Amino acid sequence: RMFNKRMLAVLKRELRDKLLSKTFIIMTVLIPIFLFGLLGFQTFLLSFDEDKGAVLDIVSYSDEVTEKLNEKFSELDWIENSGYNLSFETMDSSRFGEYLNSRKPEILDGSLTGMIFIPENSLSDKNIKYYSKNPNNNTLFNKLRETINQAFVDIYFEDRDLSDEDISFARTRVNFNSFRISDAEEIEEEGFGNEIVSFLFTFLLYFSLIMIGTMMMRSVVEEKNNRIVEILLSSVNAKELMTGKILGTSITGLIQMAIWLSPIMLVISTSWFMLPAGLAINLSMMHIAYFLFNYLIGLVTFTGLFASVGAIFDNDQDAQSGLWPVMILIMVPFFIGITVPSNPDNTIAQIASIVPFGSIMVMPARMSMMDVPAWEFILSLALSVLTLVSIFMLAGKIYRIGILRTGKKPKWSEVVKWVKYKY
Repeated sequence: RMFNKRMLAVLKRELRDKLLSKTFIIMTVLIPIFLFGLLGFQTFLLSFDEDKGAVLDIVSYSDEVTEKLNEKFSELDWIENSGYNLSFETMDSSRFGEYLNSRKPEILDGSLTGMIFIPENSLSDKNIKYYSKNPNNNTLFNKLRETINQAFVDIYFEDRDLSDEDISFARTRVNFNSFRISDAEEIEEEGFGNEIVSFLFTFLLYFSLIMIGTMMMRSVVEEKNNRIVEILLSSVNAKELMTGKILGTSITGLIQMAIWLSPIMLVISTSWFMLPAGLAINLSMMHIAYFLFNYLIGLVTFTGLFASVGAIFDNDQDAQSGLWPVMILIMVPFFIGITVPSNPDNTIAQIASIVPFGSIMVMPARMSMMDVPAWEFILSLALSVLTLVSIFMLAGKIYRIGILRTGKKPKWSEVVKWVKYKY
């Protein structure tokens, strides 16, 4: 019979080994805490309303609109408390272009956050223009939109009897048409294309790092279990084996990523595909080249960490339990990266785009949304390279000892000793 005392004895042993194991208990407790923590962190990022204050020049086509805007904004307590500095000007469209060019240096050096221009047709379609080197600041738009709309509604309904058209106007919200200010002479309108590309970059990095890293870890565990590694080490040393595996995997991943990005390369480098104005992509091939180089750095760094985890453990189950520290280094930057489009210049995104591990995913997202200062870009790249070198040395020590070690699962204190061991 299938259900007998011997089977029950085996069942009892398996339940005792699995249910009472430290791994089961720790993972059962920590995974819900980890998932709720990530959910809370994501909620915080989405609701984070960091406001360093903004210096804005609001230019209108008529004195009536200018006075009404000044009146509405002066009634708001948060303007003064949040450090906002608003100035109001009146001029028509024919003079605005020259005025914008005269203040362009202030926008580029950051002393002027941006300029809002309210043209003649704004009282019919509620479309206004925003000029800044960070033209995708949705946090700013959300703060200003309602007050500008109230000014429009007050002017529009003055001495009017309500009609269906009037009600439709009142229900329409103010729309910001954004224009990116850069060192280039021409000022281009910002569409949704870069926002889509920002999310695409973040998702591809997240998906690829986890997929390729997991494949690397399982490959190392399989070679260790099948004792194939012992045969390989008779011809090459552990450092050469690990380096060859990591570089081979990374180059393969780089080629795959280049293929995935080929449609974007065609769009920005040729005139074969004409996108609608709202989906225009304001990127150059230098952005793509940086993305691929940055991806290669990230891939080498993380495959080194995944290879280390594979060398420490003897089976996939134990390796998965030891993988969480590495997964956190990928998941946290991913959650920050997908919030970048709401305001690429907020403090969290700025710091995450510079610090090691975070910069691999957040910096490409920021660079697709705004012109990042050169010092931030250089510092980010330098720290990423230093992190790669450090991780490579660390992974080499762990791999050298762990790849030939079998039997009892090592404690993390033992792994620390492997790192400290000099040879």
